[in-house]
Amino acid sequence: MSRLPPLRQELSLTPGATTPDGTPTWMLHDPASNRFFQIGWPAFEMLSRWPIDDAEAIVASVNAQTTLTLTMDDFESLVRMLHHQNLLVSASPADTGRLSGAASASKLSHAMWLLKHYLMIRVPLWRPMPFLKRFARYAEIAFRPAFWAVVGVVALTGLVLVSRRWDEFIHTFHGYADLRGLLAIGLAIGFAKVLHEFGHAFTAHRYGCRVPTMGVALLVMVPVLYTDTTEAWKVPGRAERLRIGAAGMLTELTLAAFATLAWSLLPDGPMRAGAFLLATTTWIGTLTINASPFMRFDGYFLLSDWLDMPNLHDRAFAFGRWWMHERLFGLGAPQPEPCAPRRRRFLIAFTFATWLYRLVVFFSIALIVYHTFFRALGLALFCVEFGWFIARPIVREVMDTWHARAALRWCRETRRTAVVGAILLAFFVLPWHGGVGAPAVLGPLRAQGLYAPEASYVTADAPIAHDGQHVHAGDVLAVLASPDLTHKLQTAQADEALLHWQVDQQSFDDRLLEQGVALQRRWDAARETVTGLTAQVAQLTLRAPFDGLVQTDEDLAAGTWLPRGEHVFDVVGPKGVKGEAFIGEDDAGRVMPGDRVTFVSSLPELGAVGCTVTAVDRVNVGTLDVPSLASIYGGPLPVQQQPGTRQLVPLAATYRVRIDDCPAGKAWPREIVGTATIGGARQSFAWRGLKWLTSVFERESGA
Repeated sequence: MSRLPPLRQELSLTPGATTPDGTPTWMLHDPASNRFFQIGWPAFEMLSRWPIDDAEAIVASVNAQTTLTLTMDDFESLVRMLHHQNLLVSASPADTGRLSGAASASKLSHAMWLLKHYLMIRVPLWRPMPFLKRFARYAEIAFRPAFWAVVGVVALTGLVLVSRRWDEFIHTFHGYADLRGLLAIGLAIGFAKVLHEFGHAFTAHRYGCRVPTMGVALLVMVPVLYTDTTEAWKVPGRAERLRIGAAGMLTELTLAAFATLAWSLLPDGPMRAGAFLLATTTWIGTLTINASPFMRFDGYFLLSDWLDMPNLHDRAFAFGRWWMHERLFGLGAPQPEPCAPRRRRFLIAFTFATWLYRLVVFFSIALIVYHTFFRALGLALFCVEFGWFIARPIVREVMDTWHARAALRWCRETRRTAVVGAILLAFFVLPWHGGVGAPAVLGPLRAQGLYAPEASYVTADAPIAHDGQHVHAGDVLAVLASPDLTHKLQTAQADEALLHWQVDQQSFDDRLLEQGVALQRRWDAARETVTGLTAQVAQLTLRAPFDGLVQTDEDLAAGTWLPRGEHVFDVVGPKGVKGEAFIGEDDAGRVMPGDRVTFVSSLPELGAVGCTVTAVDRVNVGTLDVPSLASIYGGPLPVQQQPGTRQLVPLAATYRVRIDDCPAGKAWPREIVGTATIGGARQSFAWRGLKWLTSVFERESGA
């Protein structure tokens, strides 16, 4: 008879919660590692007979004294579990070598230690058990139904009073936009979180759990308070475990209820400001962070207890991977554990929701880390975050599938996966994408706007052109008159005439003779002034620059005043279309003169227009002169407006592509925005993405 390896004496066994089918469970506690193991009825019966010290006798005793039917395989499975979790006494050199090897394997390298402690550092600050035992009687009021009835009345009253002064309540946020306001919000959140953790601690203590430590966890260098309530798994009642998990959030919501009522009753001042902060930050933080079941916060443990599924994430993820493998490869593997179809569907949906939620959260954290530090360190930490939390699970799943390739066989699922995979691979890897899409604008080949050169009014000296009128080059469209400019011209002409007379009389007048050549220069300047003003007056006669069609927003009438620079007419040539497209830095090398262009306008009735690239600017655009394409006006090009000049400056390197040789039919009446597809060198999406990532890395690392 072989002797059984003895169990470690410090292990404890307590009743646990029953399973959904009514089967009892027990919690096996390892105090050295503070870990809990849920075991079923067969394992409990075998462990309770461990002093028999004979495997066959233990199995026979269980089969004889209970309704269970066990085999030696069941006993050997239990021994393997105890052995694997180091719950047996190590008495032989082989056991010592095994423990030493496990310790060496679990020992982290310096790089891995730095990574794990950078991502998550727990700093225990306090052992609260003496404090909890001393003040537990004062917290008993929170466990009475009457207390929660009062909280409900207070919350309802506070919300009703706030709703009557909602505008004032909302505008209180504006008082916390400075540094002092942010500091006050931080203090309010800190106070609420301290009460949150004490809610967990007092509730756990009330149901017989030991709370070994309370402290601060640095989650990616962000401080987060924590309370060690691991022993909550010893509590057999599911309702009690739910209360322990919900205690923190209920404490914060209670604080928010009283603070909301206090805001409505207190006069303006520091006390009311503090009540506002507690009334807003507590319930917002509770609902957005703590209530989420997708991370290991209170919401996760509440859902785990409500479903009565310890290790909910691990077990749900096992179902998610199993479902994914079955849909992709049809392995025919059994589901990870017995489960009703309705719960199985819930766990699979919960798995994918959690993965999506974590993808967004971890990517957001990576961006925050990147922007927090200087470029090189921020980029390195971004890569660590992205690689550890996002890329690493994907690579690990791919490697697990690769190692299980021997079990793959051709079936409907594998054929479907192969076809879809080949299509995706071809879509992203093959260089079939041969066009460059770019925002563009097309308009008439010849078009010119005419503006009022000075503040002036329309005269009746000539017929006024109207909208849609055909004109020839040089035709008068309108004659404007500027009283101010006319007065300046008359004054300049009088000055010029006087200086002309003085120059003619200089040889006969001693006083004029003393001025010498200066008088002649003054006369020359006066003549130039008259010439310039005469030219400006001539510009008041608006003429057609070429043959075309007149366009105007409204028909002008004699006597209409126009400010300086006012748009008066557009003259559009009779035929021809040209335009411009704007491409990014990555596509500038793929577009060449002579490439074909297909322009699709924003107006469906115009259809597609074929043109040709005539030139590509090799210098990026400094200012965008096509407002209709600017993002601030609803266009696709991201720009910002300079405060002083109001010029539109692109936020990224943008190059102008000049388009011509469009169909020489009737000219378009105005510029039309659309999308141009420019034929360029063929390139795969994967290669474009790799080039983009390389350029981003080089730019952000300062290389």
